[in-house]
Formats: sequence, structure tokens, C-alpha cells
Amino acid sequence: MAVSGVNNNTGTDTSSLVSGSSNTEAGADRFLKLLVAQMQNQDPLNPMDNAQVTSQMAQINTVTGIEKLNTAISGLSSQFVQMQAMQGATLVGRDVIVPGNLVDINDGGVGQGGFELTSPADTVKVEVLSPSGQVVDTIDLGAQSAGMHSFDWDAKGATNDAGLKFRVTAKSGATTLSTTALMRDTVAAVSTTGTGFNLELQHSGSVSYATVKAFN
Repeated sequence: MAVSGVNNNTGTDTSSLVSGSSNTEAGADRFLKLLVAQMQNQDPLNPMDNAQVTSQMAQINTVTGIEKLNTAISGLSSQFVQMQAMQGATLVGRDVIVPGNLVDINDGGVGQGGFELTSPADTVKVEVLSPSGQVVDTIDLGAQSAGMHSFDWDAKGATNDAGLKFRVTAKSGATTLSTTALMRDTVAAVSTTGTGFNLELQHSGSVSYATVKAFN
């Protein structure tokens, strides 16, 4: 898979890093000048406590060290995101399972979809909907456990299988449960965001990699 398929929008702003470093160094310089002036003008009969001076020096060193550590971590994070994107280029052309409610119809005329339950359900019903929202067919799946599930639907009799959607209703007794519809989509490209990378899907558009439920 050619890495040129990756749209890399991540860059390191060197001017901001230099500016941050300069600000830290300027702050340390001002601190040292103030400390020297304070020591030069102290009361000889009541000099500054050595422990106090040491504590102040330790504080400025700690701040400087934290700034350098944050800069280093930021650089490593940027490199990690770029590595993720390069590895993600291998996903181009693969199918993934993501939140969505489009019916995927294969070459054999079988419509497929999925859903996720947060808790067990006594009854689960899937309604296949036309592009205008009319119920085309209903599938009773009975009781289902918590977790991810899939379903098959015979789409051979559908007069227009383009843009068919589905709706999932799950109940436990009289209580309607929360469900997440899942669909199959194809990765067309990947792109970085600075803090992570997104998948550009054929039907769903740009989605975060974290939203992917499974790979096919």
C-alpha cells in the first residue's frame, strides 16, 4: 500500500518551540537577577536562610525541567501520530465496522447490518427502512445478550436497494434499551489531526479511528 495515500496535516511549529524556550530562559534569567539583588541588599545581621535560597533555586530548576519535558513529550507525541498514520495506510481498502445504519447488500443479495447492546434484551427487532423512511421489512431476532451482534436480511425482493437503512429496537420487559446501530464501510484514506488520525470512509466520511468497532 503506497504511503502517498496518507494526508499528513501534522507539522511541528519550530517558531512556537523557540518562543517557548526563550520565554522559559528569560524567566529563569529574571529570577536569578532578582535573587542576586536580594542577596546583595540583604541585612548582614539577618542574612537569608541557606535553605530558603536552595528551595528557590530548586523551584526554578523544576519549572525549567518541566518545560523541557513537556516540549520533548510534545515532539514524541507528534512523531507517534505520524507513525500511526503511516501504519494506518495499510487499512486503505479494508472494511471496518463503525456506528451507522446503512444496509450493506452483498453480491448474493443479502443485506447485512449490526448493532450493539449495553445490556441483555428480551426482544430485539430490526426494521429495514426505505430511503424515505418507510418500513420495508421487519426482522425479529428474539432475546440477545449484551455486546455486538449482526443480522442478515434477504434483499432479493427489494425494488430499490440503494440507500436502505435500518432501525433497531431492543427491550427488557417494558423498558426500551439503548442500542447502537453498526454498519460495514470501506476505508478510502487516512488523515492525521495532530492528536490522532482519522479514517476517510466511503459512506460515512471522516471518522475517528477510535470509533471503529471491528475490522473485516
